Amino acid sequence: MRNVTDRTRNPFDMRPSCDRFVPGYGDANADFHVIGDHPGVHGGVETGVPFTGDANLGFQTALEAAGLLETTGDEPTVNRTFFSYLHMCVPDGTPTAADYTDMERFFDAELRAIAAHVLLPVGAVATKHVLDNYTSVGWKTDIDMEDLHGTELRGSGFLVMPIKAPVEWHDDDHDDLVAGLLELQSTDFRRESDLGRFMPGADPYLVR
Repeated sequence: MRNVTDRTRNPFDMRPSCDRFVPGYGDANADFHVIGDHPGVHGGVETGVPFTGDANLGFQTALEAAGLLETTGDEPTVNRTFFSYLHMCVPDGTPTAADYTDMERFFDAELRAIAAHVLLPVGAVATKHVLDNYTSVGWKTDIDMEDLHGTELRGSGFLVMPIKAPVEWHDDDHDDLVAGLLELQSTDFRRESDLGRFMPGADPYLVR
């Protein structure tokens, strides 16, 4: 099943009860879902687009080099990619556990609507959330972003590649992420099966 919307900004019209928020942005039919913490950490307060601003220029450049973006900037042109946050509201300070819980329904609905093949959580908070809630490996995986950065992790249903927070990048982190993403795309990362052979007609029916 494919989504029919061609809207790039907030394609599912999420409306949390806060004065300012940074909604999801990108391709509603994405193969890659980039997941951040909240706008105060990963940017977009001024632009309204996740992972924008000076602190994310290197990150966007890496995604462009890996083929996930066609252009960079405050409104990047995506290629099979969607961006969103666990906590889309612009917080006053650090969100509490209750704040994250309140925003969970928006993030979860968006994640399941996108149904990307690869989840790319950015930073320790997003990585722990994704591994704990959307894979079978969270409880037995230490969240060491130095070791996990740009590394493919297979769980139940989703393939996950954690990414260090861009403000913490140094040395080869940019190149390691690009190499990891390119290698991933050279494989059968979609892992789909065609069940159309069990149904009348010649149309394929692809499922994960």
